[in-house]
Amino acid sequence: MSNVVLEKVSRNFGKFSAVSGVDLRVNEGEFVTLLGPSGCGKTTTLRMVAGLEQNTGGRISIGDRVVSDAERGLFVPAERRALGMVFQSYAIWPHMTVFDNVAYPLRVRRTPRPDIRARVLEALRLVEMGDYADRPAPALSGGQQQRVAIARALVFEPALLLLDEPLSNLDARLRAQMGAEFRALQKRLQITSLYVTHDQEEAMALSDRIVVMQAGRVLQIGTPEEIYQRPLSQAVATFFGSPNLLPATVVACARLGESQFELSVRGSGWAGVCRAREAAVKDATVLVMVRPENIRLVDRASRDTGGSIILSGRVIDSSFHGARRSVTIDVGGSLMKADLPAMAPLSELVTLNIDERTAWALAS
Repeated sequence: MSNVVLEKVSRNFGKFSAVSGVDLRVNEGEFVTLLGPSGCGKTTTLRMVAGLEQNTGGRISIGDRVVSDAERGLFVPAERRALGMVFQSYAIWPHMTVFDNVAYPLRVRRTPRPDIRARVLEALRLVEMGDYADRPAPALSGGQQQRVAIARALVFEPALLLLDEPLSNLDARLRAQMGAEFRALQKRLQITSLYVTHDQEEAMALSDRIVVMQAGRVLQIGTPEEIYQRPLSQAVATFFGSPNLLPATVVACARLGESQFELSVRGSGWAGVCRAREAAVKDATVLVMVRPENIRLVDRASRDTGGSIILSGRVIDSSFHGARRSVTIDVGGSLMKADLPAMAPLSELVTLNIDERTAWALAS
């Protein structure tokens, strides 16, 4: 296993900057995902780590070895970086059997024939494809091809595994199944992995940490919980789902811990408490982020806030989604989305409760 370190890494194509000053450390055995929309620079970043693109600025290290340093003119080619890669298309050769596909990286490294057989069969066993060694590659399903691609990437025991949207060609059910299986395999082998996807749910389900990218830059690095519940910016918040953003004015601020504050805020027709990463001065304006699933209905007569935010509004739309009901509510002229239990009783006029621990302040 090896760690990966990117220091001020950039990639320019003429005057266009595809990646700008990326700093990232992937620890040994960690699963880190580069996440962002198309064109954000995530695949270019992965390709620079792989040695398929040359960075025009900064330095890349794998383990204790610098593999690319733009300032020194150092560039180690991909075949000498001791890493495995799984592509979006899987790149399974149709004229070869499963065994031969997995054996290919060992043959080009001139591994002795007896060692090849033992290592290929072990790699296939790890991905539960041991019974398919002699099967022609075209006879495999999409999920089976993905497992073969992973086995081929693991067979020569790489220091690092790179994966470029390997699940995107699968249907939703198989994507979830193969994602869970691959994550279990990665945890068992403790192989350092850098993963690229544009799918938020996939990133949250698989990753130890997520790197959110936009326009070639890193917006935030953190655990899935941090990224989702405690975004640093409106751009990160809105990349995950459709949060409600409530304009508010700060009334008071108190420190809760080393990196969190409690804000008393006032909005249009409501007041309450939320959390924030940074202190805010009195009368400052903020946006209070509230995820639809963190809203619950309360009795209009009770209004026992307990530090929570209480709002009242009129239901203008409701749609059934099986286990939940998505509701649109007009609160003082602003529309809010709430995800409620499917069987929750609804009337035209509702009162909403937002727990202070789930309300998060962002700079406006």
